Amino acid sequence: MGRPTSTRAGRAAALAVTVVCLTYAPIAVTELWPYASPGAPAIGEWLLGRSVSPEFVAEAVRDRIGPYSRSLAPLIVHSVLGGLLMLLGPVQLLSAVRRRIRLHRIAGTVFAVAVYVSMAGAALYLVRTPPEQAFSGAAFWIVLATILVGTVGSVTLGVLAAIRGLPDLHQRWMLLCYGFLMTAPLLRLEWGFLPSLYPGLSIQDINRVAIMHLGSLVSFGALLATRALDRRTTVPGLAGSWCPGPVLVAAHLAGAAGLAWITAAFLGQGTGGRRLLLAYVVPYAVTYGVIAVRAARARARGADWAREEWRLHLAALCLAPAFSAVAAPVLERTMGLDRLTALIAGVGIGCGVLAYAAVTVVSLRVLYGRELLKRQGASAAGREAVVTAPAGVPAAAASREGDH
Repeated sequence: MGRPTSTRAGRAAALAVTVVCLTYAPIAVTELWPYASPGAPAIGEWLLGRSVSPEFVAEAVRDRIGPYSRSLAPLIVHSVLGGLLMLLGPVQLLSAVRRRIRLHRIAGTVFAVAVYVSMAGAALYLVRTPPEQAFSGAAFWIVLATILVGTVGSVTLGVLAAIRGLPDLHQRWMLLCYGFLMTAPLLRLEWGFLPSLYPGLSIQDINRVAIMHLGSLVSFGALLATRALDRRTTVPGLAGSWCPGPVLVAAHLAGAAGLAWITAAFLGQGTGGRRLLLAYVVPYAVTYGVIAVRAARARARGADWAREEWRLHLAALCLAPAFSAVAAPVLERTMGLDRLTALIAGVGIGCGVLAYAAVTVVSLRVLYGRELLKRQGASAAGREAVVTAPAGVPAAAASREGDH
């Protein structure tokens, strides 16, 4: 792994993420203070009241009092540690890029512990709160639960990769973990600008619009960061492709069918459905276009590993609508949801779940290549032992001795 490719766009993106993290950290730390002590200062509420309206803030507070009251202490722990994680993210990235190994390990240990404790607080809130009584309803509850599982799973696999001495896989999983964590500040940004795009929309509806694309955006950002940090043209044991043309075509066909189903389902929900469909399709199309172009460029310059990773993620992105089309009716039946709520939940988790699956496949691809090289090395060593057997010892006998 090397330093990121130095481009103006890359530097601007890194700076933007750092600014968002540093800005959101004090907002996260103080966000729940007013619920524990009415009248306590909350930076986020103050900013939102001036960027949108005091009425919008009052509505948000009113709708969260009930769900939060049952789990206020765990939620405060979750929120305060979330602010700490926002600060540790840039530290981790910069220390890795600058190869400050000791600082990276210390900060990484604190980061992992903070993720587990913070997500435990969120888990207590979700367990104690029935989905239909959660802030913004059952769809939002399902999306939050999915993000929680993805965050804990990715940090766990990232830690295991580091312990096993797999820095490339460690980096991928930790970037995905941080991408999931970034859904919190990005949601607050959408609270600030979506009301100007959709005047009069309630905060519950704003949240539904936001979850249509947040999973896609954060996982896409993690992929872009991964590819910027990994400049290898090949990896050990890379041969052929796990995503050949027929597989990619099949993924496109399944995705097209799923997207057609989602489009018809949302269009049948009137104006609100069309708004949600737009919030899903536009970011999805942009993400698809960028990944497809990057895969084509990697192929043109002979960067086999980059091409393989882009294609695996492209196949996963294509399958996301198909996954959502299957998940929506399953959620509707198993959780007793109405059709629109199940549709929003199924679409809201699709891209995030498939991005997680894509990183899993990429990790298996790397591990398979390394295992293949290991077996080839063992086979070559065995042949060399036979060739260099002492004089007078038949080759077949030497081979049998080597087997013992």
